[in-house]
Amino acid sequence: LNSPNCLCSCCLLRLKTQNITPVHNRSDSVSALLSDFQPSFAALPDRCAGIEFDAITPDEQGNTFFFKGGHLWKGFHGPAQPSNEIFKKLHDIHPLGHVDAAFRMHNAENPDDHDHIYFFVDDKVVRFYDQSLEDGYPKEMTEEFPGVPTHLDAAVECPKTECMTNTVLFFKGQDVYFYDLATKTVKTKTWSHLPQCTSAFRWLEHYYCFHGHNFTRFHPVSGEVTGNYPKDARNYFMKCPNFGHGGDRTVPKCSEVKLDAISTDDTGKTYFFAGSTYMRLDTSRDGLHGFPITRSWKELTNGVDAVFSYIDKIYLMKDDKVYIYKADAHYTLIEGYPKSLKEELGIEGHVDAAFLCPNEHTVHIIQGGRMRDVDLTATPRAITNDVPLPPHLSDIDAGLCGPDGVKVFKGSQFYLYESPKILATGRIIVEPQKITSAMMGCQD
Repeated sequence: LNSPNCLCSCCLLRLKTQNITPVHNRSDSVSALLSDFQPSFAALPDRCAGIEFDAITPDEQGNTFFFKGGHLWKGFHGPAQPSNEIFKKLHDIHPLGHVDAAFRMHNAENPDDHDHIYFFVDDKVVRFYDQSLEDGYPKEMTEEFPGVPTHLDAAVECPKTECMTNTVLFFKGQDVYFYDLATKTVKTKTWSHLPQCTSAFRWLEHYYCFHGHNFTRFHPVSGEVTGNYPKDARNYFMKCPNFGHGGDRTVPKCSEVKLDAISTDDTGKTYFFAGSTYMRLDTSRDGLHGFPITRSWKELTNGVDAVFSYIDKIYLMKDDKVYIYKADAHYTLIEGYPKSLKEELGIEGHVDAAFLCPNEHTVHIIQGGRMRDVDLTATPRAITNDVPLPPHLSDIDAGLCGPDGVKVFKGSQFYLYESPKILATGRIIVEPQKITSAMMGCQD
């Protein structure tokens, strides 16, 4: 097989299938073969060289795909590959496999649509689930998304917890088309202050407009840009030599984790706080990542001591103050706050932890070796019950009450109790459990 004669025979076969007239000189034949094969050996695109992506979207498993021409990258590191190796039949819609825009649908009220991926090519739209093209596609844009223009630049989903209603944002030039999934109506805004987005991406409740090899973070309702932008995507959304924004920061070991607070709000968002950062725990499908607390609660510049949620509001305590935010699409500090703990909750002194059980109106506040209960329906609010905690529960860091009971965290471990009453009065010492990577995104 390695003989020159075999090589030339292969040359002739290859040239015939390509309708290329073979030359008779053997060296010329080899040259023709290599020239004919050149496209097959063309270098794969390198996103670390600085690429303007055509589209970015996660799939139903939380894998993020970056598209350029007929190629894609899966995840935040690794080489490119032909996009039709994963999304088969995608190249049938466009001969080069190019897509204009893509997004993962968020429409929990419609399970047949939720988490499906939409791709837009010229005036057509296709839908994939589990990397398979669904029956009935491609469709005309006017049929699937009436009122939205064709030949889009970008698209991104926006859940009702962040855009008031389940919405898709479509970008074309400087215009943004807000498509309401429930009413199938379109509202148009012009965001001339935002760079022209060639792709858009929602990641961990944050929205990013990609342009060139840069990105700009924006508010999905107003388009407002806060902070120092644009930024180079290679420093944040991919692992590239000589790029990066975190220095030598590594994921902490689970044995080193120490929480300041943890809470779940009425929309099901679970946050944990440590130092100056917070992390969403219910977004683990799309990745766990720490953000500065000031990104969502800009007044909390020095971390928090304790946090709990109650009736569409989140209470964040620091020193002798409590900050109350309305849990809209984005957290907004209620006018008149912060207030003192004494004025708002009828307590004084440092708070170690606080938690509220689902559908209840009593917040349990841990201070040192005591648990104090405050009825949130009372006016004025005051302590209604004050009990000592077992000795091994002194110096608690954080607490959370959910369907499985009460978790109180101490260092890298937590104790699980059936109820606040058993926590306070139980005589049996519960064995501590270790914080795991599945819980906090740390290293086991």
